[in-house]
Amino acid sequence: MFLKIIRYPAYVTLLCMAVLCMAVVSPMVAQAENTKNDQLKRGELVYKRFCSLCHGANLEGQKNWRIRKPNGRLPAPPHDETGHTWHHADELLFGITKLGMIPPYAPADYKSDMPAWGDTLSDDDIWAVIAYIKSRWPEETRKIQADINNEALQRQRE
Repeated sequence: MFLKIIRYPAYVTLLCMAVLCMAVVSPMVAQAENTKNDQLKRGELVYKRFCSLCHGANLEGQKNWRIRKPNGRLPAPPHDETGHTWHHADELLFGITKLGMIPPYAPADYKSDMPAWGDTLSDDDIWAVIAYIKSRWPEETRKIQADINNEALQRQRE
């Protein structure tokens, strides 16, 4: 009986220590795998493979991106600082990329060549692309867009 009493607390102690170690180490491993540099590299690869086909290798967008094509749709806008991507919060950019130009990201009858990428790209891929695009903006543009993000987060909390 005495032996069973001793083993149980020791077993529980070891189990608790193992769980604690996993809880402490697991986030560190995840952070190491998702370092900013790795995310940007991943974003660049995904952007070049999928996004650059319409938005340009250098984020320049298609020519005359503000003028509707004969079919009524707009050409792909630039994602560099000359476009309007930085005018939007990250959550909106994520939603448009994942789900396409549908409500709540566009009017119900809006026609666009922008596909929904959610069935092709993982959420992590989409976030990596957004991080890559933002990394290419000048510092002042990134600051303005960070303010837009903060305002969007405050609105969500209200």
